[in-house]
Amino acid sequence: MKFAIVSRGDERSNKITAKMKQYLIDFDLTYNEESPDLVISIGGDGTFLEAFRRYVDKLETTAFLGVHTGHLGFYTDWTSEEIEKLVIEIAKTPFHVVEYPLLEVIIRFEGEEKPHRILALNETTIKTVEGSVVFDVQIRGEHFETFRGDGLCISTPSGSTAYNKALGGAILHPSLEAIQVAEIASINNRVFRTIGSPLILPKHHTILLKPLQKNSFIIAIDHLTESYSNVRSIQCRVAKERVRFVRYRPFPFWNRVRDSFVTEIKKFD
Repeated sequence: MKFAIVSRGDERSNKITAKMKQYLIDFDLTYNEESPDLVISIGGDGTFLEAFRRYVDKLETTAFLGVHTGHLGFYTDWTSEEIEKLVIEIAKTPFHVVEYPLLEVIIRFEGEEKPHRILALNETTIKTVEGSVVFDVQIRGEHFETFRGDGLCISTPSGSTAYNKALGGAILHPSLEAIQVAEIASINNRVFRTIGSPLILPKHHTILLKPLQKNSFIIAIDHLTESYSNVRSIQCRVAKERVRFVRYRPFPFWNRVRDSFVTEIKKFD
């Protein structure tokens, strides 16, 4: 089996990366950064997002696994103290794969035929450089509302525990093939009205945002942010591609949610 490792880059993560790489090579696995069967991220959820972005064009043949070197994240199943155990699992045990949906974002520009297509593991957020965004919002080709506010966040079920949750969105189990739309500081008065609550759209529904003002937009895809001008429309839906996670042991999603947001950390004197 071919593997690659993406490190957060700090001293601790780099040491664990070097140790794990050597262990796996000693077990006759092949280190291959070009076309790995398994990509191991060592760091946190941010490192995992970077690993996903690096291999986003190889999703059909590449699976991902996370080792955390800080606080337990939603994409990092293993601790740095479990490296030896994990190496043996990788070397000796066929891994089980679970697949979760991704978000497809298609940005179309005025005067350009070729759209810009991007996949997101967590979410996309759409804001403007100054003032409010004003969008004609269409769902399945039908006008739904005119949105005015600071922006919109469209997330995957995997990303529903991130920015979406901070905006009051629901937490979705990542096995659900859906996307969620959450408002960012919408304006609601006698002139402007929005739905005012998150929307959950199934995989066969598409949301289309058409700017009603000629603004430049700041569009974030997961941890990457870029500024775009002359935007004609932004289309979001469940992507046909899926992300593949390696599982060597159960790690239930609701346990992750509980441990991240509910369980209290005991403090000792």
